[in-house]
Amino acid sequence: MKKIPVFQGACTAIVTPFREQGLDYARLEKNLEAQYEGDTAAILVCGTTGENATLSQDEHNELVRCTVNACRGKMKVIVGIGGNNTAAALKKAENAAAVGADALLMVTPYYNKTSQKGLIEHFLYVADRVELPLILYNVPSRTGIGIAAETYKALSEHPNINGVKEASGDFSLIARTRALCGEGLIQWSGNDDNTVPMMALGAQGVISVAGNIVPGVVSKLCSLCLSNDFAGATELYCKYAALFSALFIETNPMPVKAAMQLLEQDSGLLRLPLTQISEEHLGALRKTMHEVGLL
Repeated sequence: MKKIPVFQGACTAIVTPFREQGLDYARLEKNLEAQYEGDTAAILVCGTTGENATLSQDEHNELVRCTVNACRGKMKVIVGIGGNNTAAALKKAENAAAVGADALLMVTPYYNKTSQKGLIEHFLYVADRVELPLILYNVPSRTGIGIAAETYKALSEHPNINGVKEASGDFSLIARTRALCGEGLIQWSGNDDNTVPMMALGAQGVISVAGNIVPGVVSKLCSLCLSNDFAGATELYCKYAALFSALFIETNPMPVKAAMQLLEQDSGLLRLPLTQISEEHLGALRKTMHEVGLL
């Protein structure tokens, strides 16, 4: 069953501008406008980069509402609903649908580590109850559990499951999933440094961290790949490869929020347990940004 991708090209996993008391929604709207000006196709709100795990339900709801209103008619809005509580994920999904979001992103459950059968039931529980397209999220380095190719095949048969944000970095898995699922499961890169090779294997774009600071670059990279200009895409990637790596010098989103501050872009505070990156790593990040011409 061929499926139409929720988006093609660049989707930025947007940071959340926290303040000492609550969230800065006005700043969020300014950051979203900058994304639109950078030709970003879609926004992921309340993802890992948005520090989803530290949001209250009310904050999550308001972030989604604000993002949908700011992006309406400009960019698609994908809402991170994942966690290790399936019923709570459904509540977030229902709210996202009610305010007009375009799609959902649901990560594998972490800590209460389940089986592949449990993963299938976890994702289907939401997909059966909400009509929005659901994008799976595979990031075993953070969750401790990965999705097997055969599990992807089973999930791809559900009409509401559109695809996967694949951040495993496992190209054998990516290729086998493509072979098993074909156009029944869309793939997007979940890592900026995997975008070009994944798109060469048929991925439709990237859900990006780097897009917070270089949205135009990430959009152009995807555009080149979608045009089958992989030579041009490789050249552009090589120019920014060190930056893509530096943005993970410590746990995401700590480095990208620091990078935004270096660019005098207001990224807001981090919420504990995340903290500012070390002075050593800040210096290395600044050096890399200078080398690629951002500073």
